[in-house]
Amino acid sequence: MLEKALQGSPRYWRWVAVLLALSGLGFIFYLRQFTQGLGITGMSRDVSWGFYIGQFTFLVGVAASAVVLVLPYYLHNYKVFGKMVVLGEFLAVSAVSMCMLFIFVDMGQPMRVFNVLLHPTPNSIMFWDALVLSGYLFLNILVGWTVLHAEKRGVAPPKWIKPFIYLSIVWAPSIHTVTAFLYAGLPGRHMWLTAIMAARFLASAFASGPALLIVLALIIRRYSKFDVGREAIQTLGKFVTYFMVVNVFFLALELFTAFYSQIPGHMHPFQYLFAGLEGHGKLVPMMWLSVAAAVASLLLLLIPGLRAQEGPLALAAVLVFISLWIDKGFGLVVGGFIPNPFERVFEYWPTLPETFITLGVWAVGFLILTVLYKVAVSVKEQLEA
Repeated sequence: MLEKALQGSPRYWRWVAVLLALSGLGFIFYLRQFTQGLGITGMSRDVSWGFYIGQFTFLVGVAASAVVLVLPYYLHNYKVFGKMVVLGEFLAVSAVSMCMLFIFVDMGQPMRVFNVLLHPTPNSIMFWDALVLSGYLFLNILVGWTVLHAEKRGVAPPKWIKPFIYLSIVWAPSIHTVTAFLYAGLPGRHMWLTAIMAARFLASAFASGPALLIVLALIIRRYSKFDVGREAIQTLGKFVTYFMVVNVFFLALELFTAFYSQIPGHMHPFQYLFAGLEGHGKLVPMMWLSVAAAVASLLLLLIPGLRAQEGPLALAAVLVFISLWIDKGFGLVVGGFIPNPFERVFEYWPTLPETFITLGVWAVGFLILTVLYKVAVSVKEQLEA
């Protein structure tokens, strides 16, 4: 079926060319990082996780969101998601691929990746994170491709694939839970030392991933003959609404605990993010933009009449994605390092090479997504014709 990705309109090939150009530009900057080291990034002794790990954290959530489609469709026979479920599985493949690439570029020396295989350490959360991510990537490739191939042939999916489908449903929350444990297991970082870190991660995941799926489904409808159906998009809109409300509620719990307790270690990271600390406040504008996007999206989502219109729903989905990208892809990671254990503030901001490497990884991910979606949409169009 891959041959279908080699056929397309001039618009399709222009999009592929743009992604290849951005990927190449990111690779050029990565070669500079490879030769000169991570010193060309904005990271330091005090902020050792930056833009790369922030994107990794956010994208793990996008990948885990595939279960929002897989579980209702396969366990509860919710046929409305029949046309859309493969889009969720292929989005998970793309997102996990980007997650692995961000870990790869964050390590500095790529040979260090093999240490996970050569020297496995089951007492390390990072070991389990690598295990669940690679397993989830395999499951979504296997299930998505096998089911799509069966649809192309006009037959039912083989029976042996069902255990892998059920396993993927259980596996999906694990990838974000284990990633949350990477943060919650660090006692020296007060912002991350919370029992609801994994719950916050899952709530934001099941809001940001479906929000992106809504946007992608609307784009596919506009530029192809394949339509996942209005009911599927509206149902996803309800999921985004519920989980975004839960995500905001969890954040409010964190703020209450920090400021009602008046424990400085818990208050200072939030003070830095939303008001600045000791004259430092690079992230304040971004965090308030995240808040504004969250509030605006909830206003659009909580009013049924607006959510039922695809224009406001698409805008709300974009705002949810932006809000959570800032919150998890930037604020959560950087805020946890400020102030440092000596109560001093050392700010972080990504450098130009770091930004282009990040953009390159996103371009690679969207290139993978474009190829997979081109195959899926072509098969679906052929079936409907």
